[in-house]
Amino acid sequence: MKLNELIRKAANILDTPFLVLDLSYVDKNYDRLKKSISNVEIYYAVKANSHNEILELLNNKGSSFDAASIGEIKKLLSIGVDPKKISFGNTIKKEKDIKFAWENGIELFAVDSEMEVEKISKNAPGAKVYGRIETSSNDADWPLSNKFGTDVDHVISILEYAYRKELIPYGVSFHVGSQSYNKHKWKEAILNASEVFEKLAEKGIYLKLLNLGGGMPVQHVKPIPEVEEIGEVINESIKEYLGWVDGLRVFTEPGRSMVGNAGIMASRVLLRSRKGTKSWVYLDVGVFHGLMETIENFRYEVVVDKKENHEKMIMTLAGPSCDSVDTIYDEVELPVDIDYGDIVYFINTGAYTIEYASPHFNGITPPVVYTIKELEIEVEKYLSKNI
Repeated sequence: MKLNELIRKAANILDTPFLVLDLSYVDKNYDRLKKSISNVEIYYAVKANSHNEILELLNNKGSSFDAASIGEIKKLLSIGVDPKKISFGNTIKKEKDIKFAWENGIELFAVDSEMEVEKISKNAPGAKVYGRIETSSNDADWPLSNKFGTDVDHVISILEYAYRKELIPYGVSFHVGSQSYNKHKWKEAILNASEVFEKLAEKGIYLKLLNLGGGMPVQHVKPIPEVEEIGEVINESIKEYLGWVDGLRVFTEPGRSMVGNAGIMASRVLLRSRKGTKSWVYLDVGVFHGLMETIENFRYEVVVDKKENHEKMIMTLAGPSCDSVDTIYDEVELPVDIDYGDIVYFINTGAYTIEYASPHFNGITPPVVYTIKELEIEVEKYLSKNI
């Protein structure tokens, strides 16, 4: 999302921090992804940003949804999403949540262990399950291996077990890691997934689903492969490795790539200080209130209003809470004359920012969220009162 005069004006007259969302980017991202992967079904990963207007827009466009919790499922159902278009994609679920999902019409469940199969068999008899394979994510900013997924042979064993437990072994999923820079990771993962399809077919179990997960990147400070490039690799790989599967369904679960470039975070400098040889700048937003991903050094483009072209130096950027973990970047280039009250923007922060924000820690209020329309209204209100 590009900075514009409305956002600049708002940041100078309204309280910060705030996150502004331009839903036109979400609309375009959906269409672009749909065109890039052949016959794909989009299951938006709600955890990336669960703002109601995003969910409603995607629902109206025909999107399906990947839910990670009962809270997300209830939110989707409350806005009229068809339960047949919801997948319970978390591999770690409470039994009562599985039961609720099943009784409310959700049929698809992710698994990566025998115990999860047992829980689903008990609480959602006859459900469709897909096994998650572990995938190398060393080319991603936010790896998702180790905690989720397991090796190919284990997934085969798990889906065989699901068959014996009278569930429907339906497919395979993977995730190459969030913000992946290597388009060929999808080819590697599809090849691994095809082994599960082939070995189960030899045993008379025929899978129907290939779930590509997420991982498509958003432009920040490094070059990225475009969605069309990734789509080309995916299409070629499916044809090469899974072209023999009749009626194959292909899902993708975009989160970051659907909403990341739809947001800008506006904040304000609260303090500048020196500690030894290091210069520190403290903002009214930090790790615990919207910038959690920076603890893994996830790099956003940082812009200081009206000082974009000023000379820069290396400083440490931190948030406002009384916790040393609340350090955004140990080293980041900022204008040498950055000062109290300056506006600092974080670009393309529509994903995994406000969703992480704690409403309790240190009693600090999380950023307010505005859509572009709402921001226009707030600016007009302010100006009408202060003419």
